[in-house]
Amino acid sequence: MSQSKFVSINESDNVLICCQAASAGETVGIDEQHYNLTTDIDVGHKISRENLMVGQQIIRYGVPIGSATSNIAIGEHIHLHNMKSDYIPSHTRQSITGE
Repeated sequence: MSQSKFVSINESDNVLICCQAASAGETVGIDEQHYNLTTDIDVGHKISRENLMVGQQIIRYGVPIGSATSNIAIGEHIHLHNMKSDYIPSHTRQSITGE
């Protein structure tokens, strides 16, 4: 079990941030809580620190960054497939004109 692949940035965050790539099947621990990963998680990506419901705000670095578009289980990868920005239409690397 890894104890250092994820960090908690702010006590109000409902996500943990990956600081070292983690693999599906791993169990990672932080703050005396353990999370069983079902997918590979890349550096900078997030997992849920708690069970989140559709529409619930995603809090990272102490501020809301978007909302859950589906129910998200504790330890589940959070990204574009299950969250949306509440501030911009989409969070992609494409330009606004789609070029």
